[in-house]
Amino acid sequence: MSLEKFYYDNRTVKWFAYAAIFWGLIGMLAGLWAALELAFPGLNFGYAPITFGRLRPVHTNAVIFAFVGNGIFMGVYYSLQRLCKTRMFSDLLSKIHFWGWQTIIAGGALTLFLGYTTGKEYAELEWPFDIAITLIWVVFGANMLGTILRRREVHLYVAIWFYIGTWVAIAMLHIINSFEFPLSLFKSYSWYAGVQDALVQWWYGHNAVAFFLTTPYLGLMYYFVPKAANRPVYSYRWSIIHFWSLIFIYIWAGPHHLLYTALPDWAQTLGTAFSIMLIAPSWGGMLNGLLTLRGAWDKVREDAILKFFVVALTCYGMATFEGPMLSLKNVNAISHYTDWTIAHVHVGALGWNGFLTFGILYWLIPRLFGTQLYSKKWANTHFWIGTLGIIFYVIPMYWAAFTQSMMWKQFTEEGQLKYQFMETVTTIVPMYALRGLGGLLYISGLVLMVVNLRKTIRSGSFIANEAAEAAPLPKVIETHGKAHWHNWIERRPIQLLVFSLIVVAIGGLLELMPTFLVRSNIPTISSVKPYTPLELHGRDIYIREGCYNCHSQMIRPFRDEVARYGEYSKAGEFVYDHPFQWGSKRTGPDLARIGGKYPDSWHYNHMLDPTSMSPGSIMPGYPWLFEERVDRAKTPAMINVMRKLGVPYPDGYEQQAIADLDKQALAITAALEKDKLPIKPDREIVALIAYLQRIGTDIKAEVKTQPAEAVQESSTEPEGAFKP
Repeated sequence: MSLEKFYYDNRTVKWFAYAAIFWGLIGMLAGLWAALELAFPGLNFGYAPITFGRLRPVHTNAVIFAFVGNGIFMGVYYSLQRLCKTRMFSDLLSKIHFWGWQTIIAGGALTLFLGYTTGKEYAELEWPFDIAITLIWVVFGANMLGTILRRREVHLYVAIWFYIGTWVAIAMLHIINSFEFPLSLFKSYSWYAGVQDALVQWWYGHNAVAFFLTTPYLGLMYYFVPKAANRPVYSYRWSIIHFWSLIFIYIWAGPHHLLYTALPDWAQTLGTAFSIMLIAPSWGGMLNGLLTLRGAWDKVREDAILKFFVVALTCYGMATFEGPMLSLKNVNAISHYTDWTIAHVHVGALGWNGFLTFGILYWLIPRLFGTQLYSKKWANTHFWIGTLGIIFYVIPMYWAAFTQSMMWKQFTEEGQLKYQFMETVTTIVPMYALRGLGGLLYISGLVLMVVNLRKTIRSGSFIANEAAEAAPLPKVIETHGKAHWHNWIERRPIQLLVFSLIVVAIGGLLELMPTFLVRSNIPTISSVKPYTPLELHGRDIYIREGCYNCHSQMIRPFRDEVARYGEYSKAGEFVYDHPFQWGSKRTGPDLARIGGKYPDSWHYNHMLDPTSMSPGSIMPGYPWLFEERVDRAKTPAMINVMRKLGVPYPDGYEQQAIADLDKQALAITAALEKDKLPIKPDREIVALIAYLQRIGTDIKAEVKTQPAEAVQESSTEPEGAFKP
């Protein structure tokens, strides 16, 4: 059979490699700055775009979707061509994919800095970007599948399985989680509310980690680790079991982020059970990668690339063992809302994703430019600096987490809380500073890599079109020797795609549908009413400033939380929350019962200068809220959108909404004037105070007059017309 000559496209691979490096620097610098703001609050300089609440989502999106995303595409575009022995299906689609993705990243970062956010973690980008992501993801999928369909290699190597599974799962997760109702070009409200929104969000949030930070990188691991070690994968049978068990089990585990919350117990238990099962496939994959290096340990001592891969796989194993442990209720009771979650996430992000990407870049760039790595010594230095950076990052965070949890839960002999919340904050500030040192070390290693790769590039000549040849794919695929069950599917990409979709969809459907179809799963409370127009504006401001990044609105049924914050939270309290605001970290105290706890003047002074009300606070001030005006003109549209989402505002209330807004604003300003705090009623601080004073007050009357166990949730709809 004659061989066909063709050329691999290295230009797209180079673009994505450069983009991964560039956005890695940007995203990690944003993370370092955000981390330092917790130790040195003055670093925000009173400038809205760089306050922690706005900077954190810029950091997370830049690292996840820009650094890791471009790293995925770099590795996929390089390995897929060689595994399929063909050029990418379309150079045009490759260009559209690259420039479309970079445009989304840049536009998303800019809008997040400006405060345009959905308020849903890891899915903060507003609806125009959600549509753009969907379109570009389709472009990527079409290019990938087109390449696979015209391959010259019969067998679909397991790395390709992980690429296909990733594409299918992310498409499903993104579309379902992104259902939202637009209010304007850069403002929308989640289609879901309260408990339903929380379940969908963390089904998405956990599986964004699973299918964006894990499965595509496992595909890259199965290609680049054997290549760098010049050895075959340890067990191909393990890799097959790894793939199918991982994509089936992972999709069920999201509810473990919501243990002890108002989510129904059956969903929490389901998430915990499947999280524990995840240990087996995850560790099977880790061991498969590490055992691929058996016999090459002498080479590991000298080769920085293999060192990066070993630590990356070790961190993957640590994170995928720790995750199931954190899903146990007795462990989660200690870890949740503390910095333990931050440490856990960064073991994976810095170790698994970061180090695997660095190793691939060190292996890939010299081959793209037909040269040798400029300095192996510098690469080894980068490895040790980066490893120290990870250690200095995560150990202080674990220390901070245990400190937080123990201080929160301690009582005096008289049965009173031993520590005020602010005492826990001031105690762990030195640990935040150490975390910043770890981040600085990690970024220093990245800068050294950039210099090393830059010198490598200058010493070589870029091979834009790499010549190759292979025999064409036979029209009739014959099976020689014993046929295995997986041969039928692993040689047929369309069937593989369909089966992958079925496997990941099973868990999603069975987990989400009962909460949406069985009304008794989310009982309502008759006293819970919709937000007033001014409170709606205040809630939008709360979300815009990223307050959910530091404050939760979910009191769990623990003695210390009820003693500190008040009656534990009920599912029916959140039926009008689009989106939910339960949060995932308590850098500041929970706000679920903040309404009425302090006078309006306290909130006024606290937002202007937090330390005036809470000495030692690391919260930034928000002076712009006292200057910016509430956009009253969009109030009728807000009411209209909320009604379409199922919030029971009376028909025609749009005409009354602005008058009610003004009335409530005047009442707040009158109260502030009594305390010698004059403010115009159209300022954003007035709306924010209105929202803060509302949170948790709908059931307070019942709590005051009845014991906690007597507060019952009703399965009926709220009674009566809306009354502001």
